[in-house]
Amino acid sequence: MKMGVEGFMVVLLLLYWAIFNVAVECPINFDYVTQMSWNASSCRSIQSTEELKNCGMALRSMLGVGLAQYLRDESAFQLPDNASAADCLTRFQQKLTFLGLRPNLVQLCFNDTSQFVSNPSSCAGIQTKKDWIDKVGTTALDTVCKGDLSAMPACHICHDSGEIVHRQLLGMIKDVTEEISTQCYYFACLYAIGVINEFGSMSRKSAGCILRVPFMHRNPTSHRQIVLYGFMGTAMGSIMLCSVGMCYYLWVKIKNRAKHRHWVETSRGLLKPNTGAVWFSLEQIMAATNNFSATNVIGEGGFGTVYRGTLSDGQQIAVKRIRNCTSEGDSEFINEVEIINSIRHRNLVVLRGFCVASDDTDGRQRFLIYDYLGNGSLDEHIFEERGKNRGDLNWEQRKNIAIGTAKGLCYLHFGVQPAIYHRDIKATNILLDDEMNACVADFGLARITTEGQSHLTTRIAGTHGYLAPEYALYGQLTDRSDVYSFGVVLLEIMSGRKALDTSVESSSDYLITDWAWKLVKTGKTIEILDKVISEKGAGDVMERFVLVGILCAHVMVAFRPSMVEALKMLEGEVDIPEIPDRPLPLLNQGAFDDGYYDSSIFSNSQSMQTFKSSG
Repeated sequence: MKMGVEGFMVVLLLLYWAIFNVAVECPINFDYVTQMSWNASSCRSIQSTEELKNCGMALRSMLGVGLAQYLRDESAFQLPDNASAADCLTRFQQKLTFLGLRPNLVQLCFNDTSQFVSNPSSCAGIQTKKDWIDKVGTTALDTVCKGDLSAMPACHICHDSGEIVHRQLLGMIKDVTEEISTQCYYFACLYAIGVINEFGSMSRKSAGCILRVPFMHRNPTSHRQIVLYGFMGTAMGSIMLCSVGMCYYLWVKIKNRAKHRHWVETSRGLLKPNTGAVWFSLEQIMAATNNFSATNVIGEGGFGTVYRGTLSDGQQIAVKRIRNCTSEGDSEFINEVEIINSIRHRNLVVLRGFCVASDDTDGRQRFLIYDYLGNGSLDEHIFEERGKNRGDLNWEQRKNIAIGTAKGLCYLHFGVQPAIYHRDIKATNILLDDEMNACVADFGLARITTEGQSHLTTRIAGTHGYLAPEYALYGQLTDRSDVYSFGVVLLEIMSGRKALDTSVESSSDYLITDWAWKLVKTGKTIEILDKVISEKGAGDVMERFVLVGILCAHVMVAFRPSMVEALKMLEGEVDIPEIPDRPLPLLNQGAFDDGYYDSSIFSNSQSMQTFKSSG
């Protein structure tokens, strides 16, 4: 009885051993490792990390041959468990050792057996052939990777399709890691050779391409010839391609140069130098501005950029650069040249010349070259936020600037025929020379009047706060439009306050004309004066300048003086008439032609109204 129990235990142990060994037996036959003529030289002498990496790639290709056959036979991409994976790697190492390779290669290259074990998280949940078909379906791989891939063109097409499928797989995964990306690409290769390719995983016609198995060359001499011929063919093709490309490049360059040259010649034909203005070359301008250095920038705006420059003779200039011009011609540029090129006055900026240029890098460009005025613009000296020059204008300088600006406008309105309306008089467009004399600048928006021309325009140009109300609302343009803008500038000069100031508490005081009007009408004219000058000059003369500003910026056109009359008032040659009241707003639409206007369109102090003239 005792012997019977012992015998029974032995039988159980034998059964357990048999079952255990069946469970862990590797399902892949690795005899192909010693039978295929593959090149194992990369694994024979490993001295560096890079050499070990190259060996690992060769071993993964050889291991892939067995895994691809396993996929064909069992419809599974990876091994069922860690035990079988460990046994497969052990058997794989035994075959490598038989070839004379070091006995720990597999351990060095594949220290983690789990990468070969079936896992739902490996690649988009794909574990079997059925999973692939359900999730990926039919792709280009099914066609281009089917036949003989030993020729390079066919192999490249197959690999390109594999890359597309690889990206498709990654698109199914939320969090892609480098390990998952590598696994998905490996799956695509296994499917291509294990399922699709008709030659199977052990053929040169498939494995050498899809799995990159390093097969030994059967005929080295023939191979060298093929390589030589291929190299020669590639070289000849490259030379021909480069020749064609160079010819095309030269053709395009010559064609573009012709376009650039035509545009420059056309633009130069639109401009005819006068009053001493001359043509400058682009090289002269670049040398003067230090190749348009950012340190030479003195102004920027919608029109372009203004640079300070120095000519070869030492004279300083200001260069206005307009880029990306239209082929038809920039209307404001042409307009400014035509106007300023035909006038000459000490209180208007002097045009030294102009330039046009075009190239592939900067496109079409036009340039206006002026005398450089070293003291900048008026607004840099009277407004607090402009900084360092604030408060450096004394009363005498402000008086001279106001009178100089008035003289410049008088010349435009009455000194030339036909008259010129500037349309953009403001503090930034009044420049100051070394002696603080005013020069009116920027004639890009100016309009030359013609006899019989309508005073109505559909294109309103200028700057809010300086625009005459009848012009801003209805396009009614006369010389009194410039008078209104001059009145605003004059009030800025006297008060140090900007035309539009939204920082004040009361919205009725946003517009300088409304704010000054209320103070004048309540007998507080003195409060308008800038504190910098209020105690350093003749108070009565200062008040006269303020009143001229109020009168010039009157909301009613009929009550504004001409520029000649305004200049005489400033110089004390004629008395200032009593300032007419602003009319009360009417609910009906009045005849705006006679000059009625409710300034609330700018100040928001009351609802917008129009007024009817009283005569």
